[in-house]
Amino acid sequence: MPPLDDSPDAHDDRRERERARRSEVPMGDDDIRARVQRVTLRQQQFERHVAATLAVDGPGLEAMDHLISSGDATPTELARRLGISTAAMTLVLHRLENAGHIHRERHPHDGRKLVVSAVDHSRDRARDLVTPLIDGIERVVDDMDAAERATVQRFLDRLIDVYDDALGAASPPPR
Repeated sequence: MPPLDDSPDAHDDRRERERARRSEVPMGDDDIRARVQRVTLRQQQFERHVAATLAVDGPGLEAMDHLISSGDATPTELARRLGISTAAMTLVLHRLENAGHIHRERHPHDGRKLVVSAVDHSRDRARDLVTPLIDGIERVVDDMDAAERATVQRFLDRLIDVYDDALGAASPPPR
């Protein structure tokens, strides 16, 4: 990793970029880092909005996301997907069940296991919240030509690699 530039000008530049990333201050035309930061912040804001609208916490929202996108699962499978203990998963599922978002039933082939399912009205409400975002992203992608898509894909693949490197090769990302 190259050494960081500790000059006063470099500190001022980093501070200015950080201020732009976290606010609505106009960004320079070439400040990709600020735009990536803003996308990350908007994603976090959107997830908080969905969680608040559904009246769930972060782990509950993540569990709902898995149930809606991947289908029914056992509590152990969900715990593994979320990277939490089965005891913590039990608490998450209690909160989701008490809020009317999920139901648990005996596994059809193994009566010792439970299967967790998202309740239809919660699945529908979550989809209603997320569909406009998905449709908007689809429109953005559809508006790009092949060369633009290839450039963005290369950039995003490299960005994913940076995150994977930061997480460490010994601990691959969950899911």
